[in-house]
Amino acid sequence: MHPDDPSAQKLTDARPTTLSDDAASTERTIGRHRAPEPSRRALLGSTPVRVALATGVTCCLGLVAVATARGNDDTARTVEPLAEAVADRAAIADERASRSLDRDAAPARILPSPTAKPTPTPTVVRKAPKKPVKPRRPRPVAGLDQAQMDNAKIIVDVGLEMKMPRRALVVALATAMQESNLYNLASDVLPESAEYPNQGSGSDHDSVGLFQQRPSSGWGTVAQLMRPSYAARAFYTALNEIPGWQDMSVTAAAQSVQISAFPDAYAQHEDRATTVAAALTA
Repeated sequence: MHPDDPSAQKLTDARPTTLSDDAASTERTIGRHRAPEPSRRALLGSTPVRVALATGVTCCLGLVAVATARGNDDTARTVEPLAEAVADRAAIADERASRSLDRDAAPARILPSPTAKPTPTPTVVRKAPKKPVKPRRPRPVAGLDQAQMDNAKIIVDVGLEMKMPRRALVVALATAMQESNLYNLASDVLPESAEYPNQGSGSDHDSVGLFQQRPSSGWGTVAQLMRPSYAARAFYTALNEIPGWQDMSVTAAAQSVQISAFPDAYAQHEDRATTVAAALTA
């Protein structure tokens, strides 16, 4: 179209020479003819914006400072009591420790070596109680049997205990050989005598035991006279009461004690009595 054409001029005249703010706003929202947005750098570079940003930062920093101060204040309030409690406990610990400073140091604990073997506990072996040893029975001599020899030993042992001389032992043995043949005899006249250990019985009145002593004559009770040791002690006691018996013959000394109806009968046993006394005192 020619520029001089009136229609062209009309179109040109209808177009505004400058765009208003409204027209620009309208064009920004229409398609690809939208006007470009102002740059952020240009916005930040403006003075009002800078002032606003500075003011905001200052406010934020102030809030942070206030919050920090409050936090520090609360922390200080919490830490102070805790520190005081710790200090108090430390003081108490020091006070307790100071009370035991003069105490001896505890002995060092010795730990066993890992390779050391434990010491075995000794085993206690309990020995069985020993059985009472029976006295050794003497070997019979002079034609006596074991029962006679055992009775002879009792007579000799009692005499030695009473510290009687050897001659008294011979007199006692010869008397028992004549009276009971060295057997512990009961009496048929005294049924009680059979209740005690015996080696036979006799019938000479109420005479019992090795020396045929009579309870009715005051020698002792039946139970006592049936014990060979008691009977021997009673004989030695009576012999000691005879003045000068040591110088008498065996027959005279025995008769002085026994008052027998056969005074000469004891002499026949003197040799055997001497042999038995020697064997039991060797």
